[in-house]
Amino acid sequence: MKRKTIFAILPVLILAVLITNAYSSSKAIKQRMIERLPVIKSLKDKGIVGENNKGYLEFVGQKKEAADVIKAENKDRKLVYGAIAKQQGTTVEVVGQHRAIQLANRAQPGEWLQDANGKWYQK
Repeated sequence: MKRKTIFAILPVLILAVLITNAYSSSKAIKQRMIERLPVIKSLKDKGIVGENNKGYLEFVGQKKEAADVIKAENKDRKLVYGAIAKQQGTTVEVVGQHRAIQLANRAQPGEWLQDANGKWYQK
């Protein structure tokens, strides 16, 4: 009898662990992204990085300041886009393209953006 009960409860426990891990992971990603915001804003203000048409940060000139921050941000964005894509039954690429449009709409004057054809421009 105990064995049957354990096997009945086991899937519920596994699901609870997975949900908890996913929640903890998403909280960690959000926190890392928040912590990087001041550096990213500074790089955008200096015209060093811009938002590309795929929803990621990209260097717009020869200067590659804080490349590790940009790489980490893009990695976390890809994780977030992947979670959204899975939830919506689409692809990471589609989610990124939609996010690029949102980011372009919210960009501040002077920030670099990439249009759908790949051409960089300042808002």
